[in-house]
Amino acid sequence: MTSIYLSSDNPRWMPKTEADLQAAVDGGLFEESHHLDLKKAPNSKGDNKELARDLASFAVDGGTLIIGVQENKESRTFELAPQPLNGLPEKIEQVARTIPDPPLTILTEEISAAADDGTGYLIVHIPASPVAPHMVDNRYFGRGDKTKYQMGDAEVVALHTRRRNTEADTLALLGKEMEEDPLRDVGAQSHLFLVAQPTAGRRDMCLPITGARDWNQRLRTLIQRALEAPRTRAALSGGFSPDLSSAHQGYRRARGVALSSSGLGAGRVYTPEGRSSDESVVELQLFEDGGLRLLMTRLSEGTSRPYESPGEVEQVIFDVAAVVFTRHMLELIRLISEDVGYQGNWAVAVGANRLRGRRRWSQPSIFASNHRYSADTYEESTGATLAELRDAQGTVTRRLLGPFLRSLDSEEAFAKALTDEE
Repeated sequence: MTSIYLSSDNPRWMPKTEADLQAAVDGGLFEESHHLDLKKAPNSKGDNKELARDLASFAVDGGTLIIGVQENKESRTFELAPQPLNGLPEKIEQVARTIPDPPLTILTEEISAAADDGTGYLIVHIPASPVAPHMVDNRYFGRGDKTKYQMGDAEVVALHTRRRNTEADTLALLGKEMEEDPLRDVGAQSHLFLVAQPTAGRRDMCLPITGARDWNQRLRTLIQRALEAPRTRAALSGGFSPDLSSAHQGYRRARGVALSSSGLGAGRVYTPEGRSSDESVVELQLFEDGGLRLLMTRLSEGTSRPYESPGEVEQVIFDVAAVVFTRHMLELIRLISEDVGYQGNWAVAVGANRLRGRRRWSQPSIFASNHRYSADTYEESTGATLAELRDAQGTVTRRLLGPFLRSLDSEEAFAKALTDEE
Protein backbone atom coordinates (compact mmCIF):
# COMPACT_ATOMS: atom_id res chain seq x y z
CA MET A 1 0.00 0.00 0.00
CA THR A 2 1.50 3.33 -1.10
CA SER A 3 0.95 6.32 1.15
CA ILE A 4 -0.99 9.43 0.06
CA TYR A 5 0.28 12.94 0.69
CA LEU A 6 -2.68 14.92 2.06
CA SER A 7 -0.84 17.82 3.66
CA SER A 8 2.22 18.69 5.70
CA ASP A 9 0.23 17.66 8.78
CA ASN A 10 -0.74 14.30 7.26
CA PRO A 11 1.96 13.34 4.74
CA ARG A 12 1.67 9.54 4.90
CA TRP A 13 -2.01 8.58 4.98
CA MET A 14 -2.59 4.99 3.88
CA PRO A 15 -6.31 4.14 3.38
CA LYS A 16 -7.08 0.44 3.16
CA THR A 17 -10.87 0.28 3.49
CA GLU A 18 -14.00 2.22 2.61
CA ALA A 19 -14.22 3.10 6.31
CA ASP A 20 -10.83 4.81 6.08
CA LEU A 21 -12.09 6.94 3.20
CA GLN A 22 -15.33 7.78 5.05
CA ALA A 23 -13.34 8.80 8.12
CA ALA A 24 -11.29 11.15 5.95
CA VAL A 25 -14.49 12.68 4.57
CA ASP A 26 -16.00 13.05 8.06
CA GLY A 27 -12.78 14.53 9.40
CA GLY A 28 -12.52 17.11 6.62
CA LEU A 29 -9.18 15.76 5.48
CA PHE A 30 -10.02 15.81 1.79
CA GLU A 31 -9.19 18.97 -0.10
CA GLU A 32 -8.10 19.19 -3.70
CA SER A 33 -4.52 20.46 -3.67
CA HIS A 34 -1.21 20.46 -5.50
CA HIS A 35 -0.84 16.77 -4.62
CA LEU A 36 -4.42 15.45 -4.52
CA ASP A 37 -7.48 15.36 -6.78
CA LEU A 38 -10.82 13.58 -6.39
CA LYS A 39 -12.93 12.39 -9.31
CA LYS A 40 -15.55 10.00 -10.68
CA ALA A 41 -14.52 7.36 -13.22
CA PRO A 42 -14.17 8.57 -16.83
CA ASN A 43 -16.88 7.33 -19.20
CA SER A 44 -16.23 9.13 -22.50
CA LYS A 45 -13.39 10.09 -24.84
CA GLY A 46 -13.60 13.64 -23.50
CA ASP A 47 -13.27 12.31 -19.94
CA ASN A 48 -10.21 10.30 -20.98
CA LYS A 49 -8.52 13.42 -22.38
CA GLU A 50 -9.34 15.34 -19.21
CA LEU A 51 -7.93 12.48 -17.12
CA ALA A 52 -4.76 12.50 -19.23
CA ARG A 53 -4.33 16.23 -18.55
CA ASP A 54 -4.75 15.59 -14.81
CA LEU A 55 -2.16 12.80 -14.86
CA ALA A 56 0.29 14.93 -16.85
CA SER A 57 -0.09 17.84 -14.42
CA PHE A 58 0.63 15.63 -11.40
CA ALA A 59 3.68 14.10 -13.10
CA VAL A 60 5.74 17.26 -12.49
CA ASP A 61 5.87 16.97 -8.69
CA GLY A 62 3.94 13.76 -8.05
CA GLY A 63 0.43 13.35 -6.72
CA THR A 64 -2.59 11.13 -6.15
CA LEU A 65 -5.97 10.82 -7.82
CA ILE A 66 -8.78 9.14 -5.87
CA ILE A 67 -11.56 7.88 -8.11
CA GLY A 68 -14.81 7.36 -6.22
CA VAL A 69 -14.82 10.47 -4.04
CA GLN A 70 -16.66 13.52 -5.43
CA GLU A 71 -17.39 17.06 -4.39
CA ASN A 72 -20.88 18.15 -3.38
CA LYS A 73 -21.00 21.53 -5.11
CA GLU A 74 -23.84 22.89 -2.96
CA SER A 75 -22.31 22.11 0.43
CA ARG A 76 -18.72 22.36 -0.85
CA THR A 77 -17.92 19.10 0.92
CA PHE A 78 -16.85 15.70 -0.34
CA GLU A 79 -18.76 12.43 -0.32
CA LEU A 80 -18.12 8.83 -1.28
CA ALA A 81 -19.34 7.78 -4.73
CA PRO A 82 -18.16 4.19 -5.30
CA GLN A 83 -17.51 3.33 -8.95
CA PRO A 84 -17.59 0.00 -10.85
CA LEU A 85 -14.10 -1.47 -10.46
CA ASN A 86 -14.24 -4.07 -13.22
CA GLY A 87 -11.68 -2.97 -15.82
CA LEU A 88 -11.16 0.44 -14.21
CA PRO A 89 -7.45 0.04 -13.29
CA GLU A 90 -6.67 -1.19 -16.81
CA LYS A 91 -8.56 1.73 -18.34
CA ILE A 92 -6.69 4.32 -16.26
CA GLU A 93 -3.35 2.71 -17.05
CA GLN A 94 -4.19 2.65 -20.75
CA VAL A 95 -4.98 6.36 -20.69
CA ALA A 96 -1.66 7.03 -18.93
CA ARG A 97 0.29 4.99 -21.47
CA THR A 98 -1.39 6.17 -24.69
CA ILE A 99 -2.45 9.83 -24.43
CA PRO A 100 0.32 11.78 -22.61
CA ASP A 101 3.57 12.30 -24.51
CA PRO A 102 5.87 10.80 -23.36
CA PRO A 103 3.74 8.03 -21.80
CA LEU A 104 3.27 7.84 -18.03
CA THR A 105 3.72 4.86 -15.72
CA ILE A 106 1.37 4.99 -12.74
CA LEU A 107 0.45 2.82 -9.75
CA THR A 108 -3.14 1.85 -8.94
CA GLU A 109 -4.68 0.29 -5.85
CA GLU A 110 -8.28 -0.87 -5.44
CA ILE A 111 -10.45 -0.46 -2.33
CA SER A 112 -13.69 -2.43 -2.49
CA ALA A 113 -16.95 -0.96 -1.21
CA ALA A 114 -18.40 -2.55 1.92
CA ALA A 115 -21.51 -3.47 -0.08
CA ASP A 116 -19.42 -6.03 -1.96
CA ASP A 117 -21.27 -5.27 -5.20
CA GLY A 118 -18.28 -4.86 -7.50
CA THR A 119 -17.94 -1.15 -6.85
CA GLY A 120 -15.32 0.71 -4.88
CA TYR A 121 -12.53 3.20 -5.16
CA LEU A 122 -9.30 3.43 -7.13
CA ILE A 123 -6.24 5.12 -5.74
CA VAL A 124 -4.07 6.34 -8.63
CA HIS A 125 -0.53 7.32 -7.67
CA ILE A 126 1.36 9.46 -10.18
CA PRO A 127 5.06 9.57 -9.23
CA ALA A 128 7.08 12.66 -10.08
CA SER A 129 8.24 11.84 -13.60
CA PRO A 130 11.95 12.00 -14.46
CA VAL A 131 10.98 13.08 -17.99
CA ALA A 132 8.38 15.72 -17.04
CA PRO A 133 6.71 17.81 -18.32
CA HIS A 134 4.33 15.68 -20.38
CA MET A 135 2.17 16.87 -23.27
CA VAL A 136 -1.48 16.23 -24.01
CA ASP A 137 -2.70 17.57 -27.36
CA ASN A 138 0.65 19.30 -27.87
CA ARG A 139 0.32 21.29 -24.64
CA TYR A 140 2.26 20.91 -21.40
CA PHE A 141 0.34 20.81 -18.12
CA GLY A 142 1.41 21.60 -14.58
CA ARG A 143 -0.38 21.63 -11.23
CA GLY A 144 -1.22 24.77 -9.29
CA ASP A 145 -2.50 25.02 -5.74
CA LYS A 146 -5.75 23.20 -6.54
CA THR A 147 -6.09 22.76 -10.29
CA LYS A 148 -4.07 22.03 -13.40
CA TYR A 149 -2.96 24.72 -15.84
CA GLN A 150 -1.22 24.99 -19.21
CA MET A 151 2.46 25.66 -18.67
CA GLY A 152 4.26 28.57 -20.29
CA ASP A 153 7.45 28.29 -22.30
CA ALA A 154 9.67 29.61 -19.50
CA GLU A 155 8.45 27.00 -17.02
CA VAL A 156 8.89 24.20 -19.55
CA VAL A 157 12.45 25.33 -20.26
CA ALA A 158 13.19 25.50 -16.52
CA LEU A 159 11.97 21.92 -16.01
CA HIS A 160 14.07 20.62 -18.90
CA THR A 161 17.08 22.46 -17.45
CA ARG A 162 16.49 20.90 -14.03
CA ARG A 163 16.33 17.46 -15.63
CA ARG A 164 19.57 18.03 -17.53
CA ASN A 165 21.26 19.14 -14.30
CA THR A 166 20.12 15.95 -12.55
CA GLU A 167 21.42 13.86 -15.43
CA ALA A 168 24.74 15.73 -15.32
CA ASP A 169 25.06 15.05 -11.58
CA THR A 170 24.39 11.35 -12.16
CA LEU A 171 26.95 11.19 -14.96
CA ALA A 172 29.44 12.86 -12.61
CA LEU A 173 28.88 10.04 -10.10
CA LEU A 174 29.37 7.54 -12.90
CA GLY A 175 32.58 9.27 -14.00
CA LYS A 176 33.91 9.09 -10.44
CA GLU A 177 33.28 5.34 -10.32
CA MET A 178 35.01 4.83 -13.66
CA GLU A 179 37.97 6.92 -12.51
CA GLU A 180 38.29 4.95 -9.26
CA ASP A 181 38.03 1.54 -10.95
CA PRO A 182 40.28 -0.74 -8.84
CA LEU A 183 41.16 -2.74 -11.99
CA ARG A 184 41.75 0.33 -14.09
CA ASP A 185 45.29 -0.76 -15.04
CA VAL A 186 44.66 -4.50 -15.07
CA GLY A 187 44.30 -6.60 -18.24
CA ALA A 188 42.45 -5.66 -21.40
CA GLN A 189 38.80 -6.49 -20.73
CA SER A 190 36.05 -3.88 -21.06
CA HIS A 191 34.41 -2.94 -17.76
CA LEU A 192 30.74 -2.24 -16.99
CA PHE A 193 29.61 0.32 -14.38
CA LEU A 194 26.12 0.97 -13.00
CA VAL A 195 25.28 3.82 -10.62
CA ALA A 196 21.93 4.43 -8.89
CA GLN A 197 21.06 7.22 -6.48
CA PRO A 198 17.69 8.05 -4.86
CA THR A 199 16.75 11.61 -5.77
CA ALA A 200 14.77 12.37 -2.59
CA GLY A 201 16.04 9.91 0.01
CA ARG A 202 17.25 10.62 3.51
CA ARG A 203 20.98 10.46 4.20
CA ASP A 204 20.38 7.36 6.33
CA MET A 205 17.76 5.81 4.05
CA CYS A 206 19.43 2.39 3.82
CA LEU A 207 20.81 2.29 7.35
CA PRO A 208 18.28 -0.45 8.27
CA ILE A 209 20.24 -2.65 5.85
CA THR A 210 23.81 -1.36 6.02
CA GLY A 211 23.71 -0.88 9.80
CA ALA A 212 22.25 -4.28 10.63
CA ARG A 213 24.45 -6.96 12.16
CA ASP A 214 23.32 -9.37 9.46
CA TRP A 215 23.67 -6.84 6.61
CA ASN A 216 25.69 -9.34 4.56
CA GLN A 217 22.93 -11.93 4.55
CA ARG A 218 20.18 -9.35 4.02
CA LEU A 219 21.90 -7.90 0.98
CA ARG A 220 22.67 -11.32 -0.46
CA THR A 221 19.02 -12.31 -0.01
CA LEU A 222 17.90 -9.20 -1.91
CA ILE A 223 20.37 -10.04 -4.68
CA GLN A 224 19.07 -13.60 -4.92
CA ARG A 225 15.50 -12.35 -5.12
CA ALA A 226 16.52 -9.99 -7.94
CA LEU A 227 18.15 -12.85 -9.84
CA GLU A 228 15.13 -15.12 -9.40
CA ALA A 229 12.36 -12.57 -10.10
CA PRO A 230 10.03 -14.34 -12.59
CA ARG A 231 9.39 -11.23 -14.68
CA THR A 232 13.09 -10.48 -15.02
CA ARG A 233 13.96 -14.07 -15.87
CA ALA A 234 11.22 -14.14 -18.48
CA ALA A 235 12.64 -11.01 -20.12
CA LEU A 236 16.13 -12.51 -20.44
CA SER A 237 16.95 -15.40 -22.74
CA GLY A 238 19.68 -16.56 -20.37
CA GLY A 239 22.15 -15.46 -17.75
CA PHE A 240 25.78 -14.44 -17.75
CA SER A 241 28.84 -15.44 -15.78
CA PRO A 242 29.81 -13.88 -13.47
CA ASP A 243 26.54 -12.52 -12.13
CA LEU A 244 25.53 -10.62 -9.00
CA SER A 245 25.65 -13.77 -6.88
CA SER A 246 29.40 -13.96 -7.58
CA ALA A 247 29.79 -11.03 -5.17
CA HIS A 248 29.89 -13.07 -1.95
CA GLN A 249 32.67 -11.51 0.17
CA GLY A 250 31.42 -8.83 2.56
CA TYR A 251 33.32 -5.67 3.51
CA ARG A 252 32.58 -2.53 5.44
CA ARG A 253 33.19 0.59 3.35
CA ALA A 254 33.13 4.32 4.07
CA ARG A 255 29.45 5.14 4.68
CA GLY A 256 28.30 1.75 3.46
CA VAL A 257 28.98 -1.89 2.73
CA ALA A 258 30.11 -3.98 -0.23
CA LEU A 259 29.92 -7.49 -1.60
CA SER A 260 32.63 -8.52 -4.05
CA SER A 261 33.92 -11.56 -5.85
CA SER A 262 37.18 -13.20 -4.80
CA GLY A 263 39.32 -11.03 -7.08
CA LEU A 264 38.79 -7.92 -4.98
CA GLY A 265 39.94 -7.77 -1.37
CA ALA A 266 39.62 -5.39 1.57
CA GLY A 267 40.13 -1.74 0.70
CA ARG A 268 39.10 -2.42 -2.93
CA VAL A 269 42.54 -3.86 -3.68
CA TYR A 270 42.89 -6.22 -6.64
CA THR A 271 43.88 -9.62 -5.25
CA PRO A 272 44.64 -12.12 -8.06
CA GLU A 273 44.84 -15.77 -7.05
CA GLY A 274 46.56 -17.17 -10.14
CA ARG A 275 43.34 -18.31 -11.84
CA SER A 276 42.33 -17.65 -15.43
CA SER A 277 39.21 -15.82 -14.18
CA ASP A 278 41.07 -13.43 -11.86
CA GLU A 279 40.46 -10.47 -14.16
CA SER A 280 36.67 -11.01 -14.05
CA VAL A 281 35.44 -9.20 -10.93
CA VAL A 282 31.99 -8.24 -9.64
CA GLU A 283 31.47 -5.70 -6.88
CA LEU A 284 28.27 -4.22 -5.47
CA GLN A 285 28.38 -1.33 -3.02
CA LEU A 286 25.38 -0.06 -1.03
CA PHE A 287 25.68 3.20 0.89
CA GLU A 288 23.70 4.51 3.84
CA ASP A 289 22.07 7.19 1.67
CA GLY A 290 20.73 4.51 -0.72
CA GLY A 291 23.39 4.91 -3.37
CA LEU A 292 24.25 1.75 -5.31
CA ARG A 293 27.44 1.16 -7.30
CA LEU A 294 28.12 -1.88 -9.48
CA LEU A 295 31.38 -2.89 -11.16
CA MET A 296 31.66 -5.86 -13.52
CA THR A 297 34.96 -6.32 -15.35
CA ARG A 298 34.08 -8.99 -17.92
CA LEU A 299 32.18 -6.88 -20.44
CA SER A 300 34.62 -8.23 -23.02
CA GLU A 301 36.98 -11.17 -23.32
CA GLY A 302 39.74 -12.28 -25.66
CA THR A 303 38.71 -14.90 -28.21
CA SER A 304 40.23 -16.35 -31.35
CA ARG A 305 38.60 -16.17 -34.79
CA PRO A 306 40.34 -18.93 -36.75
CA TYR A 307 38.42 -18.28 -39.97
CA GLU A 308 39.06 -14.53 -39.86
CA SER A 309 42.45 -14.01 -38.22
CA PRO A 310 44.24 -17.31 -37.54
CA GLY A 311 46.43 -17.15 -34.45
CA GLU A 312 45.16 -13.76 -33.30
CA VAL A 313 43.15 -13.06 -30.15
CA GLU A 314 40.50 -10.34 -30.29
CA GLN A 315 38.62 -8.70 -27.43
CA VAL A 316 34.89 -9.01 -28.17
CA ILE A 317 32.10 -7.25 -26.28
CA PHE A 318 29.48 -9.23 -24.36
CA ASP A 319 26.51 -6.94 -24.96
CA VAL A 320 24.34 -9.56 -23.26
CA ALA A 321 26.22 -8.83 -20.02
CA ALA A 322 25.19 -5.17 -20.15
CA VAL A 323 21.54 -6.13 -20.61
CA VAL A 324 21.53 -8.84 -17.93
CA PHE A 325 23.26 -6.72 -15.28
CA THR A 326 21.09 -3.68 -16.01
CA ARG A 327 17.86 -5.64 -15.64
CA HIS A 328 19.08 -7.30 -12.44
CA MET A 329 20.23 -3.96 -11.04
CA LEU A 330 16.84 -2.33 -11.71
CA GLU A 331 15.08 -5.20 -9.96
CA LEU A 332 17.47 -4.87 -7.01
CA ILE A 333 16.74 -1.13 -6.80
CA ARG A 334 13.02 -1.92 -6.67
CA LEU A 335 13.50 -4.48 -3.91
CA ILE A 336 15.64 -2.12 -1.84
CA SER A 337 13.04 0.65 -2.28
CA GLU A 338 10.35 -1.62 -0.91
CA ASP A 339 12.57 -2.96 1.87
CA VAL A 340 13.33 0.50 3.29
CA GLY A 341 9.98 2.13 2.37
CA TYR A 342 11.34 4.63 -0.17
CA GLN A 343 8.76 5.67 -2.76
CA GLY A 344 10.65 8.40 -4.58
CA ASN A 345 12.51 8.48 -7.87
CA TRP A 346 15.96 7.18 -8.74
CA ALA A 347 18.70 8.55 -10.94
CA VAL A 348 20.42 5.69 -12.78
CA ALA A 349 23.46 5.67 -15.06
CA VAL A 350 25.37 3.01 -16.97
CA GLY A 351 28.88 3.24 -18.34
CA ALA A 352 31.52 1.10 -20.04
CA ASN A 353 35.15 1.61 -21.04
CA ARG A 354 37.86 0.09 -23.27
CA LEU A 355 35.41 -0.18 -26.14
CA ARG A 356 37.07 1.43 -29.14
CA GLY A 357 37.38 -0.83 -32.18
CA ARG A 358 35.69 -3.79 -30.49
CA ARG A 359 32.86 -5.89 -31.92
CA ARG A 360 30.06 -7.73 -30.19
CA TRP A 361 30.23 -11.48 -29.61
CA SER A 362 27.62 -13.05 -31.87
CA GLN A 363 27.19 -16.53 -30.46
CA PRO A 364 26.97 -19.19 -31.82
CA SER A 365 28.56 -17.81 -35.00
CA ILE A 366 32.33 -18.17 -35.34
CA PHE A 367 32.35 -14.67 -36.82
CA ALA A 368 32.09 -11.46 -34.84
CA SER A 369 29.80 -8.64 -35.92
CA ASN A 370 31.22 -6.26 -38.53
CA HIS A 371 30.23 -3.22 -36.46
CA ARG A 372 33.12 -1.92 -34.34
CA TYR A 373 32.40 0.50 -31.52
CA SER A 374 33.87 3.87 -32.48
CA ALA A 375 34.35 5.46 -29.02
CA ASP A 376 36.39 4.30 -26.05
CA THR A 377 33.64 4.84 -23.48
CA TYR A 378 29.86 4.73 -23.24
CA GLU A 379 27.83 6.74 -20.72
CA GLU A 380 24.06 7.19 -20.38
CA SER A 381 21.74 8.25 -17.57
CA THR A 382 18.02 8.44 -16.91
CA GLY A 383 15.52 8.88 -14.13
CA ALA A 384 13.21 6.10 -13.01
CA THR A 385 10.08 6.21 -10.88
CA LEU A 386 9.06 3.44 -8.52
CA ALA A 387 6.15 2.77 -10.89
CA GLU A 388 8.61 2.20 -13.74
CA LEU A 389 10.75 -0.05 -11.57
CA ARG A 390 7.65 -2.14 -10.87
CA ASP A 391 6.06 -2.19 -14.32
CA ALA A 392 8.42 -0.78 -16.97
CA GLN A 393 11.94 -2.05 -16.36
CA GLY A 394 12.28 -2.82 -20.06
CA THR A 395 11.55 0.80 -20.94
CA VAL A 396 14.17 2.03 -18.46
CA THR A 397 16.69 -0.50 -19.81
CA ARG A 398 16.10 0.78 -23.33
CA ARG A 399 16.72 4.36 -22.21
CA LEU A 400 19.99 3.30 -20.61
CA LEU A 401 21.33 0.86 -23.22
CA GLY A 402 19.51 1.69 -26.46
CA PRO A 403 22.27 3.85 -27.98
CA PHE A 404 24.94 1.31 -27.02
CA LEU A 405 23.10 -1.66 -28.50
CA ARG A 406 22.14 0.21 -31.65
CA SER A 407 25.80 1.09 -32.21
CA LEU A 408 26.61 -2.63 -32.02
CA ASP A 409 23.63 -3.48 -34.26
CA SER A 410 22.16 -5.72 -31.57
CA GLU A 411 19.12 -3.88 -30.20
CA GLU A 412 16.69 -6.25 -31.95
CA ALA A 413 18.40 -9.25 -30.35
CA PHE A 414 17.28 -7.99 -26.91
CA ALA A 415 13.77 -6.81 -27.82
CA LYS A 416 12.16 -8.83 -25.03
CA ALA A 417 14.42 -7.31 -22.35
CA LEU A 418 13.85 -3.78 -23.68
CA THR A 419 10.06 -3.82 -23.73
CA ASP A 420 7.30 -4.39 -21.19
CA GLU A 421 4.16 -6.51 -21.18
CA GLU A 422 0.95 -4.55 -21.58
